[in-house]
Amino acid sequence: MRIGIVCYPTFGGSGVLATELGKALADKGHEVHFITYQQPVRLNVFNTNIFYHEVRVPTYPLFDYPPYEVALASTMVDVIINHDLDLLHVHYAIPHASAAYMAKQIVKQKNGRNVPVITTLHGTDITLVGKDKTYEPVVTFSINQSDAITAVSNNLREETYSSFHIEKEIEVIYNFVDATRFDKKPLDAFRKVIAPNGEKILIHASNFRKVKRVPDVLQVFANVLKEVPAKLLMVGDGPERPACEELARALGVDDHVRFLGKQEQMEDILAVSDVFLLPSEYESFGLAALEAMAAHSVVISTNAGGLHEINIQEQTGFMANVGDVQAMSHFAIHLLKDNERLDAMKEAAYQHALLFDIKHIIPIYEKLYGRFCRMEC
Repeated sequence: MRIGIVCYPTFGGSGVLATELGKALADKGHEVHFITYQQPVRLNVFNTNIFYHEVRVPTYPLFDYPPYEVALASTMVDVIINHDLDLLHVHYAIPHASAAYMAKQIVKQKNGRNVPVITTLHGTDITLVGKDKTYEPVVTFSINQSDAITAVSNNLREETYSSFHIEKEIEVIYNFVDATRFDKKPLDAFRKVIAPNGEKILIHASNFRKVKRVPDVLQVFANVLKEVPAKLLMVGDGPERPACEELARALGVDDHVRFLGKQEQMEDILAVSDVFLLPSEYESFGLAALEAMAAHSVVISTNAGGLHEINIQEQTGFMANVGDVQAMSHFAIHLLKDNERLDAMKEAAYQHALLFDIKHIIPIYEKLYGRFCRMEC
């Protein structure tokens, strides 16, 4: 199959999932064309079946905001026609689904082909941005015009139905993880640099937006540090980072916290962790948590959104209500004081992550594509 994948090229879950999906499809012999405004951060391998098409947005004095959606649709048309794509798989409703609809109509007019469009919903495109009255009519129309719609969790599926008038079936295809990649033996030298005296290591990774409630991570860690020798790694960057660095100083824990910024090789960092903290206000799925579990790390998270679909209370980790710093602190302290239970839950987390291994999920997407692909596929 010749598949066009449209996504955001960033560190966010939708971009990571789309890129890893494309790489896996290419490994299985499919021809994959990424269409986005810059090379995706996880697109760091050479594969003769992978092609990258940059969306170039002209700038004119007339425009305060360059018309990205128009440039994206035009690039889609060019790639579909010149590379004879069998279908488009767009990730994130805004603006990819609407641009795909526009491209589909243009291609149909130009050469009579009806190119299938599959839209995958990832979370904030529905729960935050999509609910804005400015975008809602276009989002609803574009989703309904898709030939197939998928969501990354049952929670997101239900959120979409409750927020929009969707007339088609939304299929749930869970996010996935390459368990082989994350099942790594910890680098002793790296761990000793982070925790030279054998301290426990906690990790948080996100885009540091308000919805992630990153200050809660530092509050939990400050409570843990009173009871257990520990270090905290903060991975990622975003608008909340400066305030979090200031909070670490105010709490007196800054000597035990490292802000690492954006990192591509998360498997090496997660491999040395004991506990992964995710106090988000909402997660449609929680891909970062799944990757941590695949790296044998215990997840302590909120019970928001779809997190309960991957994090099993008192088995793979612990969950608390949003904002309940005391409960999360309690879980972390008691777990980190009990090495036997910590090791058992690490293994349980890894075993549960295997259910979401990429080898189980890719065939589901291939089967979905096959329903819409031309006969010669």
